[in-house]
Amino acid sequence: MSENNSSENAVLRDLAGEMLAEKRTSRKWNTFFKCLMYFYLGLLLITLLFGAFGGGGKGGVTGEHLALIPFNGVIAAGGDVTSSQMNELLESAFEADNAQGVVLLINSPGGSPVQSESIYKKILSLRAEYPEKKLYAVVSDVCASGSYYVAAAADEIYASRASIVGSIGVRMDSYGVTELMDKLGVESRTITAGENKAIFSPFEEVNPAHVAHLEKLIGQVHEQFINDVRAGRGDRLTEVDGLFSGLFWTGEEAVKIGLVDGLGDAEFIATEKYDDLELVSYEPVKSFYEELSEGMGVGLGEALIKLIRVSSNSTPVLN
Repeated sequence: MSENNSSENAVLRDLAGEMLAEKRTSRKWNTFFKCLMYFYLGLLLITLLFGAFGGGGKGGVTGEHLALIPFNGVIAAGGDVTSSQMNELLESAFEADNAQGVVLLINSPGGSPVQSESIYKKILSLRAEYPEKKLYAVVSDVCASGSYYVAAAADEIYASRASIVGSIGVRMDSYGVTELMDKLGVESRTITAGENKAIFSPFEEVNPAHVAHLEKLIGQVHEQFINDVRAGRGDRLTEVDGLFSGLFWTGEEAVKIGLVDGLGDAEFIATEKYDDLELVSYEPVKSFYEELSEGMGVGLGEALIKLIRVSSNSTPVLN
């Protein structure tokens, strides 16, 4: 009988221990979520009080300097470089009283002709509004297609000897899978209202009329590209064979045909053109809320992992 009582007491003790551990774990989670709620409320209060500190430009710069604007990646709406973001940075740089000039540091394969034209026109507009400030386009690795479109609006363009410059052309990519579909026994069932609505569909045979229409379309965009490059570069261009065919050249060769004005980097501009003026980077600035949110996300993730580890260690394991 005593043995049975002892066994029952042991079971009760184990159950009581498990319940106590569960309560402790529950209290930890409750405390965690309360702290999390207070943290979010505090963050919201700070945001409401101070607003969103952000935007383009370089706040707090008081001395004379050269505004350096990085231009990196593909030009596209929602891409690495957008016209709205870049135009805002350009405006900030030209409007800054102590910015003596602007350097656009380009490393881009190009992208959207619409976005490129918007930046090109913005540069011309700002140059006309602030004639005392020069804008230099400086190529690091690549300045091709749409990014050269933008560079053509600059007062002067500089590159390194091994930079890739040019590619003044327009492309439209597509593909066809009709033969593959035949082999797999797949058929297209696209329904359209309008005989050309599915123009250049990869699931249909090539229609010569569609090809002609698209060639005309990209030809018009190409002509616009050429005209704006000619307007920007003027008589500095030597129109060699293939200049507007989509070919590209090294920086050293680009100087010879007038795509580039000289060899040099951003430091060269600061030293040779402005007598060692400081380069100050003008970049998109994250808002106070964005910075805090990112840091908070990392911190909360680490805290959650630690809490789960502590909780699992305090929970009895029945073997």
